[in-house]
Amino acid sequence: MTDQNSAPKSPQTRFRSRALLGTALAALIVGGIAGQAVVSSHTPAYADAVRVQPSAQLPSFADLVDKVKPAVVSVRVKSTTTEADDASAGGPDSFGFPSPDQFPPGSPMERFFRQFQDQRGPQGQSPRMQRPKPRQAVALGSGFFISEDGYVVTNNHVVDGATDFTVTNSDGKEFTARLIGTDEKTDLALLKVDDAQKFTYVDFAKGHSRVGDWVVAVGNPFGLGGTVTAGIVSALGREIGAGPYDDFIQIDASVNKGNSGGPTFNLNGEVIGINTAIYSPSGGSVGIAFDIPAATAERVIKDLKDHGEVVRGWLGVQIQPITKEIADSLNLKEAKGALVSEPQEDSPALTAGIKSGDAILTVDGKTVEDARNLAQIIAGYSPDTTVKLGIWRGGKAEDVSVKLGKLPGSEKMASAKPAADKAASVADLGLSLSSAPDGKGVVVSDVDPNGAAAEQGIQTGDLILAVGGSEVTRPGDVEREVVDAKKQGMKAVLMRVKSGDQTRFVALPFGKA
Repeated sequence: MTDQNSAPKSPQTRFRSRALLGTALAALIVGGIAGQAVVSSHTPAYADAVRVQPSAQLPSFADLVDKVKPAVVSVRVKSTTTEADDASAGGPDSFGFPSPDQFPPGSPMERFFRQFQDQRGPQGQSPRMQRPKPRQAVALGSGFFISEDGYVVTNNHVVDGATDFTVTNSDGKEFTARLIGTDEKTDLALLKVDDAQKFTYVDFAKGHSRVGDWVVAVGNPFGLGGTVTAGIVSALGREIGAGPYDDFIQIDASVNKGNSGGPTFNLNGEVIGINTAIYSPSGGSVGIAFDIPAATAERVIKDLKDHGEVVRGWLGVQIQPITKEIADSLNLKEAKGALVSEPQEDSPALTAGIKSGDAILTVDGKTVEDARNLAQIIAGYSPDTTVKLGIWRGGKAEDVSVKLGKLPGSEKMASAKPAADKAASVADLGLSLSSAPDGKGVVVSDVDPNGAAAEQGIQTGDLILAVGGSEVTRPGDVEREVVDAKKQGMKAVLMRVKSGDQTRFVALPFGKA
């Protein structure tokens, strides 16, 4: 029966209806296939990628800077130099003539000005002008107050050799300061402003910085006055060859000449480090600056404040890193710790019975990561402190108690000796040996230039003192110890070698060409 309210459909309308119905069916079919593909067990499941919810807005350092800037000062120092000093440093003399030392040795310019200088006198001046003229030199740096009574921290290289010290605060007010003490090894110095007013000061950070943390550096670059730059912590534990206690924080905040001695802050307004060096092929900031860590600075500054100098503990050993080859030769599971090359004469280590070949693995239970780390740990103790060293000797662990002495000077410090650049391989040692005339050790009479020993740096004339922990006096002793080490399944054999006045260990692994 036909609905009277419905008009009969035209052929075109019926065609469109069929087309729409066909499209809907096709969509259902495709949708079913797609849905089946999604839930198919053959499709691999992927873990979610790391996602970090961004902050609502980028941080503003304005409030931080308002609080800390009054504690940051410009440091101006004066020193007296002479033209003779300038000439010896390679600068021009009083007539503006360059020093011969400014030119490459043996070059025509070097020979010309050297001859010219000799004709004019020993100081590069005419005979009537022999007396050097004193003059005032001025240097600028940065610093910051660490107490309300006027103690100021800066770099040693800012104040080195100076006699007059002036600090200027963020308001432009100047104060005369006096030098309390310096520490060349960490490049730190402490000044004191004697004034009745109470100064705004900042604290050293107690926690550890992390790579990626925001930091703000405040200082006096190029003498412009208080300048603020921001960045992040780029790296920790950097060693840049500045000294035995290198442990710098690397930041990418712009740091330039004049920032030296200035503070770097975390977002809590605490000093995480002190600007001390930059990497700069061009002389300006390239985004690589190095800070003395707060923990190091706080300890050094306390000693300077209490004693006027830094008093460090002294163990008295020559040490070198433990490489993988050395670890294998000692049957150590990990290449960690510091290997004693030689205990020094009249040292606490020698008194306590520390021997050449001992591997120092811990100090008072604290793991020694490497030779440099041992020097840093020992320096953190006061003299007369008794420490327990965990050592590895003769294939087993022992504890030795040592009463530390006072570090007498750079020549007596527990310094780390660099490891050889290249590990040796010793299927064939590549050595010719002969007995020493005095019977102490075995002389290296010849070295195969293409052999493993040559790669390790062993040279003709070197003296092999011990192999595998046993002293040797004849070439046969060396051969015997090498054979014994192989029989015991050792991966390498350790030789104690003396070159000139220096003694070091060389680990020669077996089974390598």
